Amino acid sequence: MGDDRYDNAERRTAWLFLAPFLILLSVFFFFAAIRSAWFSLTEYNLFDPPKFIGLSNYVQLVTDPLFGLALRNSLTFAIFVTVSQTVLAMLLAVFVNRIAHAKGLTRTIFYFPSIVSSTVMTLIFLWLFQRQGIVTDIINWAQNHGAHILSFVAVLVIVQAALVLRARQSYVDVRAADPFFLLFAVLAASLVTFALRLGQVLPVGTLTEPISWLNTRDTLLFMPRTMWAIAVMNIFTTVPTMMLLYLAGLQSISGALYEAADIDGATKWQQFRKITVPLLAPVTFAVVTLGLIGTLQMFDQVAILGNAAPIESRVTLGYYTYYNTFPPGGSPRIGMASAGAICLGILTLIIVFLQRRLGISDKGI
Repeated sequence: MGDDRYDNAERRTAWLFLAPFLILLSVFFFFAAIRSAWFSLTEYNLFDPPKFIGLSNYVQLVTDPLFGLALRNSLTFAIFVTVSQTVLAMLLAVFVNRIAHAKGLTRTIFYFPSIVSSTVMTLIFLWLFQRQGIVTDIINWAQNHGAHILSFVAVLVIVQAALVLRARQSYVDVRAADPFFLLFAVLAASLVTFALRLGQVLPVGTLTEPISWLNTRDTLLFMPRTMWAIAVMNIFTTVPTMMLLYLAGLQSISGALYEAADIDGATKWQQFRKITVPLLAPVTFAVVTLGLIGTLQMFDQVAILGNAAPIESRVTLGYYTYYNTFPPGGSPRIGMASAGAICLGILTLIIVFLQRRLGISDKGI
């Protein structure tokens, strides 16, 4: 009897601690989801009583060109950002984990972009991607000096390869990217490129064309230019957070595995591919899942842009719901907004399920 009373007390304590979370989950998730599902079957403008119209809102979604654009933008954005932030976060975590000195300071510096609010970061990127902003200047400079950039890269590769091949005749363990030789290769490439520039051997362009990244409807690789700018900003702010997850995963891998691989003669790349990547599969699953959910529901960066970009070039499924709830100069269309939200929720569940079954799972790649 004493054990039963003890077990009952433990259950009551557990339910007591879970009660606030369960109440919030019931009110703001389950109740909200049921209300949205009901409103998606009605014609409702927040003022008049809802009028049941069946599946008419879903039929309008299929025929609405703006919803098609939102679906395409969201899917392209989700795939590009999720893949990019996963790869970059893993590589950055491996780099930080191998730093012997000032690891905490380095981790803090790399994590700083995630601390800045999305509003501030969006305003910064608005300044960077304006028609005559820094991004445009960099692209114009690269186009005007394309020949010199190619010559620098070519000389760098040739000198580095020559030094490494010569050194391998005497020493076996010489890496292709040996930093000592790389320093001489960079110096040689800089001198050759400077000589070519000074002698005006290679052509220099005079392009100063302003590039419209925001106030445009132009599409680049299945996605508007505006969405590409938002994608770069999203990757810049989310990679540091994902890096911390990978760092936690790297610290759980036993160093004895890498020592055994060194004894067997495995290279750093083979260790990364055969040890690091497979053992980080559970972390990769979490990173990819969080990335897909976050990118499919991305809203704040698009909303902050406001009139800086046309609706067609920045609409996502999340913003489509908001746009129908608060249409400029019109009455709210809660039915269409709710239908869009339901479609977004179902699409997110399907993509995460397919990613788990066909892609990366928590058990391995």
